[in-house]
Amino acid sequence: MKIIKTGLASVMAASALFAGTYNVDPSHSNVGFKVKHLMISNVTGKFNKFDGSFEYDEKSGKITALNGVVDASSINTEDQKRDGHLKSADFFDVAKYPNITFKVSKVDDDKAYGKLTIKDVTKDVVFDVETTGTATDPWGNKRVGLEISGKINREDFGLTWNQALEAGGVLLGDTIKINVELEGILAK
Repeated sequence: MKIIKTGLASVMAASALFAGTYNVDPSHSNVGFKVKHLMISNVTGKFNKFDGSFEYDEKSGKITALNGVVDASSINTEDQKRDGHLKSADFFDVAKYPNITFKVSKVDDDKAYGKLTIKDVTKDVVFDVETTGTATDPWGNKRVGLEISGKINREDFGLTWNQALEAGGVLLGDTIKINVELEGILAK
């Protein structure tokens, strides 16, 4: 394929080189979150083990499908005691519900519509999605970057544990901010 060096034609010709199915590269990706603590600050965390794939469309320069699985027991907030509590029946109950899944059913402009499943509770969600770029690595692999972000209410998924504070309010906020950065490698 000939790549034209100027203007929109160059972008469209280059995009065609990157069309296809991509497998998530976990060593260059992150599945993160944050939640209010004591209503004054945020606790951040991530999941260390996850897998997924997505389809990249050459014409739109966007994804058309995405499937992901997160190992809930890989939760990491940099505090072992808190992580142990999050893995317990009070929160993720990882012994009974080992995986969190997300499947995109439609992408419209910069919105990804899909189904998120936590603790066997599946809800429709809408996340912002942005293609952050394409590149060929030094070994000839085609790569595409994505950022996915949004908010969910943890109680909608059965994550209801909380504790009232003496001065009013609660220990944990209900809103979870999700930020996922993915780098995919074109499947061969």
